[in-house]
Amino acid sequence: MNAIIENWPLALFKKSVLKQHKLEEITNLLGKTESLVCLDIGSDNGVISYLLRQRGGSWKSADLDENAVHSIRELVKSNVYQIDSLYTPFNDNEFDRVVIVDFLEHIHTDKEFVDELFRIMKPGGELIINVPHTKNSLLRQFRLSIGQTDERHGHLRPGYTVEDVRTLLGRKFTLLAYKTYSKFFSEFIDTLITFAYGILKGSEQQESRKGVFVTGSDLSKYKKLFRVYTLIYPVVWVFSRLDSLLFFQSGYMLILKARVNK
Repeated sequence: MNAIIENWPLALFKKSVLKQHKLEEITNLLGKTESLVCLDIGSDNGVISYLLRQRGGSWKSADLDENAVHSIRELVKSNVYQIDSLYTPFNDNEFDRVVIVDFLEHIHTDKEFVDELFRIMKPGGELIINVPHTKNSLLRQFRLSIGQTDERHGHLRPGYTVEDVRTLLGRKFTLLAYKTYSKFFSEFIDTLITFAYGILKGSEQQESRKGVFVTGSDLSKYKKLFRVYTLIYPVVWVFSRLDSLLFFQSGYMLILKARVNK
């Protein structure tokens, strides 16, 4: 178990259906990154940053909150920056690829931040945006009823539609591809796990502008709980696979790819 604690980002990732699916969708749109200059924004505890860097290229990472930045820096060690919702410390035309993991829903100035992305991206650079997909579903109502509100997650808006993002990008970016993913069964089981974890931690939960996120110290403190979850994870995995039956429904997450118009 101590080895797992030392390599906690992969330990968590391997037991998170949603994070695995998120990374799969991001990398499918991102493509190869060898020899490219890349930036990821909004990776919370740093797991996605850590795994993206394993794919090659020169990477920088950034996030809003001091705690999130510290957590990312613990994992990837270098080139991690705290930014605000308007500006970044990067040069004009610096990046070939920018990946927005979970960020835009947390800031009031999403339109202004898109302008900043335009500034720092190279001509022909590609932008990947991952955001919640706006769905006024029964699951959303259930989440609200048990306290999993937008505010609790640090969200200033419940999500985006494709047209919302298209409008947000304006003429500075051309939308190339999009899809929704993560359907009811995956999201429902994650909702229950999050609820149980919240009860366990109570007032000890580490909150930030990005909501609540899990760190290595959490995994160390709750080793026995993690062992139990490891035992039931196969059931969680099988339950989430039922999403394939819902081919006629849109997902709870939206991911898009756009090219900068320079």
